[in-house]
Amino acid sequence: MLKKTLLIAAVSAGLMASVVKMDLNAKYPATNFHTKGAVKFAKLVEKYTNGTVKITVHAGSSLVKGNPLKAVKDGTVALTDMFIPFTSGGGKVFGISALPFIAHSYSDAYRLYQISKPAYNKTFRKWNQKLLYAASWPPSGLYTKKPIKSIADFKGLKTRTYDKNSATFINMAGGNAVALAWGEVYSALRTGLVNSVVTSSASGKDGKFWEVLNYFTKINYAYPLQAVTINLDYWNSLSAAQQKAILKAAKEMEKYQWEASKKEDAIALKTLAEHGMKIEEATPELKKSLDKIADKMLKNFLDNASPMIKKIFEEYRK
Repeated sequence: MLKKTLLIAAVSAGLMASVVKMDLNAKYPATNFHTKGAVKFAKLVEKYTNGTVKITVHAGSSLVKGNPLKAVKDGTVALTDMFIPFTSGGGKVFGISALPFIAHSYSDAYRLYQISKPAYNKTFRKWNQKLLYAASWPPSGLYTKKPIKSIADFKGLKTRTYDKNSATFINMAGGNAVALAWGEVYSALRTGLVNSVVTSSASGKDGKFWEVLNYFTKINYAYPLQAVTINLDYWNSLSAAQQKAILKAAKEMEKYQWEASKKEDAIALKTLAEHGMKIEEATPELKKSLDKIADKMLKNFLDNASPMIKKIFEEYRK
């Protein structure tokens, strides 16, 4: 309670001084397209609020080393971006965008996001924050040392996965899922602790995976979301005009980042290939086997899901 009182007092003091200064914790390095998007968002906010709200972006999780959802809830930081499927506290709702093969394209992923948005908003409110915008990563693929042509090739894989869904998926396919922080992945690949990774083309490019792995198979596993949120105490202390301006910036950024993700995917795939990584499409045989696993996972996911989540998939399947 004392922390919240001090937070509100600090924001109020900023309003009295006509300029509100807030920090945004960005999970990834300054070169990552999501972080670049956060910087662009901050510039738009300053422009649309006529300089009365200034947001400073801190790249590389320099402000928050732990759970970003909790950090914003407590007011440790005013804003953050976060990889939704990997965010502790969101529960089943936060796993929706990372379910395998639900979305088969960016347009599918965007439609699923729009249908899911009320559920995301409800969850974020429970964590004392407001969702400003979210955008998909490029579709997740599988990085390996050997070619993956059939389900049998998953045997022997020790795969770094990014959430519960992807871990379940790898284990059901016959591999072994390994939980690792992103900062530990490259060294784990070097030492053999893992020999494969489920992630996007963009992350593989940023991680220079061509130095330790040989193949990227475009299984188009999922289109997981990255979101930017703001602490509700900060939000509610802003004027109506400032809130309107921030929402305008957020709406623009959401549209911009979805397009940026598509462009980043193309750039990343080109970069991977230029450095010698073999880019391969999933074979029909592999797709058929992986689809069967995905169907089982979705059934299990929905069996004990809330009516709110079941309604999302009913709407999505129309």
